[in-house]
Amino acid sequence: KVGKGGCILSKVCINVLKFSLQVVSTCHSLVVGIFGLYIFLFDEPTKTDPLCWQEKEFNTLKKTVQLSSYLIPYSLVFLTDLSIMILYWKVIGDKFFIIHHCASLYAYYLVLKNGVLVYIGNYRLLAELSSPFVNQRWFFEALKYPKFSKAIVINGILMTVVFFIVRIASMLPHYGFMYSVYGTEPYKRLGVLIQLSWVISCVVLDVMNVMWMIKISKGCIKVISHIKQEKAKNSLQNGKLD
Repeated sequence: KVGKGGCILSKVCINVLKFSLQVVSTCHSLVVGIFGLYIFLFDEPTKTDPLCWQEKEFNTLKKTVQLSSYLIPYSLVFLTDLSIMILYWKVIGDKFFIIHHCASLYAYYLVLKNGVLVYIGNYRLLAELSSPFVNQRWFFEALKYPKFSKAIVINGILMTVVFFIVRIASMLPHYGFMYSVYGTEPYKRLGVLIQLSWVISCVVLDVMNVMWMIKISKGCIKVISHIKQEKAKNSLQNGKLD
């Protein structure tokens, strides 16, 4: 197969490239997701001032270190992923991932640049907790696991549940919070650009999350239906044997 610029990729090279991307994505999502979950649960200052960072509680150095410690690595991984996807578009290109990555990078650029919406940015990062299960599905397929093997079924159910919790169910609290702060003084201090960027980037990402959730749910329902059919078939056969 031929990549951008006439770069010839063998099947082995393609698999190695995909494998590398999945490994990096899994490691990155675990680190970012766990770190983000810790901040979400235990970092009181960001809860106290979720829209803007209070200078009286955070000095500039501490703000920079805490923001950079997980948002910069997150952005670098996305930039690398985006670059490779564009470079080898004919092999691994996906327009929805391009939109997803660009929207995410733009949103976190504003967080890093302006030091605002840190609590919201961190809350949205919790979505990464679903990525290891999504990536694991690719590993199973690459290793030629049977489609309805126990490992794939368990991972598929976990993927559906976790994806729903961190990407779909999380929408209601997020947009409820957005509505509750609309028109308040901290919200006005954000400025029109950040206000619009907050809404538009989240809507774009959530539309894709809903699309992916529908696709994942259909796959999960198909697997569960197959298991039920197999159980019914086995019960029928056992009944005949008896």
